[in-house]
Amino acid sequence: MEKTFESVPEGALTGSLRDYRAPEGADLVGRVGAFYEWQNLRREHGLWPYARSTETAPQARCEARTDSGQTFAGINFASQDYLSLSSHPAVKQAAIDAIAEYGVHSAGSAALLGNTANSLKLEQGLSEFLGGREIVLYPTGWAAGYGSIQGFVRTNDHVVMDILAHSCLQEGAKAATQNIHYHGHINLDALARKLERIRNNDAQNGIMVVTESLFSMHSDTPDLGAMRALCDRFNATLLVDCAHDLGSIGDDGLGHLGLQNMLDGADIIIGSFSKTFASNGGFIAVRDRATAEYLKYYSATHTFSNALSPVQAASVLTALNIVRSEEGRQLRRKLMDNILYLRAEMTKAGLETLGDPSPIVPVRLGLEGVGRFASRHLSALGGIANLVEYPAVPQGGARFRFQVMASHSFEDIDQVVEILARSMRDADLEYRVSHEGQAAEPRRAGRTGAA
Repeated sequence: MEKTFESVPEGALTGSLRDYRAPEGADLVGRVGAFYEWQNLRREHGLWPYARSTETAPQARCEARTDSGQTFAGINFASQDYLSLSSHPAVKQAAIDAIAEYGVHSAGSAALLGNTANSLKLEQGLSEFLGGREIVLYPTGWAAGYGSIQGFVRTNDHVVMDILAHSCLQEGAKAATQNIHYHGHINLDALARKLERIRNNDAQNGIMVVTESLFSMHSDTPDLGAMRALCDRFNATLLVDCAHDLGSIGDDGLGHLGLQNMLDGADIIIGSFSKTFASNGGFIAVRDRATAEYLKYYSATHTFSNALSPVQAASVLTALNIVRSEEGRQLRRKLMDNILYLRAEMTKAGLETLGDPSPIVPVRLGLEGVGRFASRHLSALGGIANLVEYPAVPQGGARFRFQVMASHSFEDIDQVVEILARSMRDADLEYRVSHEGQAAEPRRAGRTGAA
């Protein structure tokens, strides 16, 4: 029996957030209305999959709500809780105990009176984990990324960064200097050319080379040792953002810094607590106290933000202790088993996964319109994953970003793969019916929109 689909306006299948980023006109507030019209058109047809909220804890299976208020439930691959520590009994108890002792609020900047005993203990724990580095804490991972560049780089300095570096890194660079040089994604030859060109023209000012140890949209990693060698050759400083793999990858939990034996090779290490350590917050790790003290008073997102709450600091410290324990090692092994099984089962189902094994498993969709239909079908069938489309990824490179947790079971994975394959087949057909006005046999799932 031939499937029938409702007619969907072309405008709901095309366009992106970038189209509305720079509206024109004298009315700063009124001119944003076009974005809402486009967004709401997608919303009316069930094609706006963002700003959803959880109705239960973000566990392997959860209940959620769309931004229109519709409830749904399913197998959750959309939350960032890689070792499943956000609901760990010890972490929850640490939060309760911190509230009893300190209340819920830091009530001040860390530059003034915002720190508590919990934050000082967390600094010490992170320092031990990261080989004795000095630690500066931040209220969010985004603040740490932004402040790591804004705090060090000045007007005449240069920032050389991967074209796919996170928003916080790009915005921090823009706040610090106009001398920003992007190179192709994990392209060492392009990085070398950029550095050589800069040094040929400027031997006096600083250069900060910015990368990530695990890129969150592609699940790939650069050659950090080769980047260190280039920094030595051209007298540059190497910054590594380890937000997604620290704590969750490697037998010791040090992520690719550990796997590549580069813990000592990075000049500046930044990280986020929100992926593995069960809380908001972030940090910058540097080699000596002089550098850390400078950051505390010249990095705006540290100086002019309230410090981590005592609840957050206690939660992260307890999560860190688990990460460093035998329990953490076992959780990482379970997580990697799930990652490898999910990728293998998707391949068997004809789905195209991208990158290397990590808690992030990108699944290629192709055309943005197909992705929007696939996301709607996935939720309706009991699967939850985040749709990523242009401009966060290249145009025509829409994908689901599956985020794996240690608490997922193989049964969860079997079910979500079956749901995903069905969703993508239906999405491919529905897109062509809506876009071309004619039915067609679906192409192989996972290859939609491939050039």
